[in-house]
Amino acid sequence: MGEGKLCRGVRGATTVEANSRDAILKSTRQLLALIIRRNQIDPRDVASAIFTVTRDLNAEFPALAARQMGWLDVPLLCGYEIEVPGSLMSCVRILVHWNTDKDQKEIHHVYIHDAVTLRPDLSKLPPVDWHELETWITEQMSAR
Repeated sequence: MGEGKLCRGVRGATTVEANSRDAILKSTRQLLALIIRRNQIDPRDVASAIFTVTRDLNAEFPALAARQMGWLDVPLLCGYEIEVPGSLMSCVRILVHWNTDKDQKEIHHVYIHDAVTLRPDLSKLPPVDWHELETWITEQMSAR
């Protein structure tokens, strides 16, 4: 860890269209890609990441999306989110522990799709070009 770097948490959440391997991985890759791009995260500076899913999602480990995008040396952990009555379902959440010199107020947390309801105060993303994002994700996956 370089001079002045601290470990900061970067949060994000998204919803998934179906309990299928492809849907879980696609939604998780989109969320992770936006977290990476909004914060200019270099995977070499990532200490670890935790992925949680709601109990209705069990077709795949969402951390596989990070592996697909080249996070081969980053410790990753998956788990279930606490099931609170009336809470958002079909949801993947990520907490990235990132070594950075940015102040916590400079961190951009990312909430997309129906997960914007979890943190409307943090959901003010610029418009996302989903096609361009998918192209970027494909490039990241093919570079590995």
